[in-house]
Amino acid sequence: MSLELGDSDPSESRGSEGAVLAPFPAVPTRVTFNKRELSRILGLYGRKVASGEWRDYAIDFHKDRAVFSVFRRSAEVPLYRIEKNPRLSRRQGAWRVVSATGLIVKVGHELDRVLRELDKASLRVVG
Repeated sequence: MSLELGDSDPSESRGSEGAVLAPFPAVPTRVTFNKRELSRILGLYGRKVASGEWRDYAIDFHKDRAVFSVFRRSAEVPLYRIEKNPRLSRRQGAWRVVSATGLIVKVGHELDRVLRELDKASLRVVG
């Protein structure tokens, strides 16, 4: 099938001024972790696995947030959730750590500062 001048492809739709519009509306993308962020999170995860505190993890990508959940055992609820929510980046910060009970442990603009809170949890002095 060839198109003549003035003909249009049936899969393209035209706006009121004749501009070609995309055949489908843009689908909202999912929030994900970039390579640097995932490297920092997995670095902490590796240290916690080596110390025997954590054993499993799950990663979920939603339209509004990305979640890295850590577990002591696979069949349990997550001990902590590390969440990235870009909508909150101008307010409290895009990063938050949430405990198993739903308590927000730490909120911040920088991932390293939020993860430091989880590192501190294992440095308690026992007397």
